[in-house]
Amino acid sequence: MATEQPKVTLYWLEKSRSQRILMMLEELKVPYELKVFKRDANNLADPALKDIHPLGKSPVLGVKAPGAEKEIVIAESANIVEYLAEHFGKGMIPKRWADGKEGQVGGETDGWLRYRYLMHYCEGSLMSLLVVGLVVSQIANAPAPFFIRPILRGIGSKVRGAFLDRNYEQNWKFIEEQLATTPEGGDFFCGKELTGADIMMLFPLEGATMMLDVKREQYPKMYAWIERMHERESYKAAIKKVEDATGEKYEVIP
Repeated sequence: MATEQPKVTLYWLEKSRSQRILMMLEELKVPYELKVFKRDANNLADPALKDIHPLGKSPVLGVKAPGAEKEIVIAESANIVEYLAEHFGKGMIPKRWADGKEGQVGGETDGWLRYRYLMHYCEGSLMSLLVVGLVVSQIANAPAPFFIRPILRGIGSKVRGAFLDRNYEQNWKFIEEQLATTPEGGDFFCGKELTGADIMMLFPLEGATMMLDVKREQYPKMYAWIERMHERESYKAAIKKVEDATGEKYEVIP
């Protein structure tokens, strides 16, 4: 007798972090329903998302267990990725303990420590930096009277020179080193197998290589990793799913 499966719903918003959750669902081959939300003329999320979660943000995942009266609502990308990995794809979480060191302080494997760190680094140190860069760029290029524009551009230039550029470089070098030293010489951040950390890292690194002056010749491993992610069937399937649902060509715009 077949076991009844939970009903999984992804509340997907265009031009948002929700695309990587769609890739995760395709990677795990979890049956799900896709509900699409659009942005308005001001690039703001559809207000109807507030009916799903009070903050009105995306991604949001709904999970309704068999026999349950209502669905569990899970927000925040890393929280969703960890939830999916724990329930539907334990292989996407590296082995935690080294043999014979179960439960010991310091007994964790290198792969698991990287996984746990990158899940937080992605939305903490890395995305915070990219968001500051985006805001500075918008200020520098904001519509303004001609005599104000040089001031705005000057502010943007000073912030980039004093803060952003050197922090960008530090982070790109760090990421390149992480990929150069993966456990067992693997092709992914935490080793030979794709993990939730790879799913999380795709969004900011796609954005960085598209919007910033991140040179392929300086960071070849970063570019090679992005290309490997783009070649996965789950990535392609996620794009097709959105294009079929919206009738529009999917654009990778973080």
